[in-house]
Parts: sequence; structure tokens; C-alpha cells
Amino acid sequence: MNKSELIDELATKSEVSKKQAAVMLEALISTVTETLSDGDQVVLPGFGTFSIGLRAARKGRNPKTGETVPVSARRVVTFRASQKVKEDVSANTSAIASQAHTPEAAL
Repeated sequence: MNKSELIDELATKSEVSKKQAAVMLEALISTVTETLSDGDQVVLPGFGTFSIGLRAARKGRNPKTGETVPVSARRVVTFRASQKVKEDVSANTSAIASQAHTPEAAL
């Protein structure tokens, strides 16, 4: 699902215009980004938690030359899905996997 498909789905499910859904989505993205930039986490019960992790400095390798190059430490965004989301995805994955093994799926 891409951003425009998400906006369409939000508009349909919340019974608002696509323009209003787009504004809501932009506000959500902006708020989450600002909160993470400040070093705080965003907890959405029943969905998951966005937080900041620290990636240590390391040595990397230039694939073209093979030369070792330093890679600086950085902050990265992490997302941990809630147990409910994990269970819902897992339940749907089982159904999809069972369909993939049917002869019709091979066609």
C-alpha cells in the first residue's frame, strides 16, 4: 500500500474527504517525526512503538575499491509492533501461506 492508497482507505473508513484524510496523515507523520527528533518515543497502544536507537560507529568497506572506510555513529528509527499486530499479521500469514501451496496458486 502506498501513501495515496492509505489516504483513500483512511477517507473511506473515517468517512471524511480524501483531502481531510491527507491532512490527518501529514499531521500524524509530522508529529511522529518531530517527537522522534526530540529523542522521545511514540507509543500507540494496540499498534506499536516508534523509538530512537543508537547505531555504533563501525568500519565499512567500499564495494568498488575494497577500501575500509569509517562509518560514523548515528541515531536510527526503530518500530516495535504490539502483540496484537503481531498476532493479526501472523494469523493472516498462515492463511496466505496455505493458499500459496494450492495447485491454483502455481498457475
